[in-house]
Amino acid sequence: MTTIVKATIKDAKILSKIGTQSFIESHGISAPEKDISNYVALKFTKEVFETELKDLNNVFHVLYYNEKPIGYSKIIYNISQDNIPFKNVTKLERLYVLEEFHHLKLGLQLFNFNIQESKKHHQNGMWLYTWIENQKAINFYKKAGFKIVGSYNFKISETHSNPNHQMLLEY
Repeated sequence: MTTIVKATIKDAKILSKIGTQSFIESHGISAPEKDISNYVALKFTKEVFETELKDLNNVFHVLYYNEKPIGYSKIIYNISQDNIPFKNVTKLERLYVLEEFHHLKLGLQLFNFNIQESKKHHQNGMWLYTWIENQKAINFYKKAGFKIVGSYNFKISETHSNPNHQMLLEY
């Protein structure tokens, strides 16, 4: 059984754990190991999540499978970009599901939940960045109707950036 629950400050440790593991699983080969380790140690701490959760613009949801937290999402409403020709658009900043649960297709459930939340907030679409070598994610988003509308260099360290696609789904 799956449930999706809006995250609160008390979930910071869970988000940190899932975020760290998921980032390493999906991006661990994208940069030198030292750069990945430093990035995760800087960006996926309990304290970072506590700060992000206090910001009311950030909307986190935790995905539970059989009462175990296995994924989470982060969306931000009304974040426009130069490549997006309209207002009231949601940024899907993170959609993470632990790799061992990918075969259950629960990421799709969490994704669809976020689309519905976005629509409830009168948004006209959703956009995201995804690493150009993460073909599994690109295929997932294209199947959902996203189109590539731009590019972005995602900074992992002072010496390494990963090229990303900017993708957009219009409602």
